Amino acid sequence: MLKRILPLILLLAPLAAGAAPTQIKLATLAPENSSWMREMRAGAKEIAERTEQRVQLKFYGGGVMGNDKKVLRKMRIGQLHGGSFTPSGLNERCPDFGIYGQVLTFDSLEEVAFVRERMDAQVMAVLDAADLVGFGIAGGGFALIMSQQPVTRYEDLKGRKMWVPEGDLMTFEAMRSLDLSPVVLPITDVLTGLQTGLIDIIGTPPVGAIALQWYTKVDYVTDFPIVYSYAALVVEKKIMDRLSREDRTVVDEVMNRIYKKFDQESRLENASAREAMVANGIDFVQPDTGAIASWRDRVIATNLAQVEEGMLSKSMFEELSAHISDYRAAAAAQAAADGAD
Repeated sequence: MLKRILPLILLLAPLAAGAAPTQIKLATLAPENSSWMREMRAGAKEIAERTEQRVQLKFYGGGVMGNDKKVLRKMRIGQLHGGSFTPSGLNERCPDFGIYGQVLTFDSLEEVAFVRERMDAQVMAVLDAADLVGFGIAGGGFALIMSQQPVTRYEDLKGRKMWVPEGDLMTFEAMRSLDLSPVVLPITDVLTGLQTGLIDIIGTPPVGAIALQWYTKVDYVTDFPIVYSYAALVVEKKIMDRLSREDRTVVDEVMNRIYKKFDQESRLENASAREAMVANGIDFVQPDTGAIASWRDRVIATNLAQVEEGMLSKSMFEELSAHISDYRAAAAAQAAADGAD
């Protein structure tokens, strides 16, 4: 009997040893030739090698899987397992991920760093509550107003066709609070919108304008932080739960390391992108004195209304506001002390 079974065991052994790997399919808008895609593909290679091919990450770059809404739909049916999302892209699934993305909330990257040090853990917990596994937040810098005519005051915005990312309800309401007419488009359609005249004002960090070629269709940048931009790579928790503890540790380590690097390098990348835009003849203009204050008064009232309507967690909003107040009070005190010396 053993003689008859042994050949069968030996035949099946290689099949068991070579069990099908867990393939994690991820979508991103990052262009194929970008540094982001190179880093993520290098990370996928490292993960495959360290898990002996048991875990394989497959990236679909350049928006080939469609806009955020389509990617989320493909995640629901299992065609994709995750992707890289901005807050507006995840608004449908976990709106509180957008807590940092309120219009005219931050004044500087130092202020952002102060708040993020105290709240990033909560923001990542929001993803976990939505059955998503995140690998850290990668800041993209501040979105600036980019346009075909200079924008230095409120009157320059009236009657203009301003882009709002699809799903970004906070920015949409902020634009309406300024009595403007926002044009909602997915990120994948922005370049075409600029080319055809469907939109003539966009908001994006310099690095985004360069990577997505939007800078070729604008002539002016209003040099003031409008909204903090950031993204996260997320994967459905159910696919990550299939991994062994050892393999999960490898994936977490590699992808968290890569996103931490993205976060750290964003300031330098935006500075380089800004230089490239200037070299291409794009003018950076300053808003008129008092213009930002008048915009902010209207927008803050809208932000508060959104919280009251349940679009954002009230406790998270209040904590963020308290941290900003603490930072500004400390900065004012330091400035006063420096002036007294």
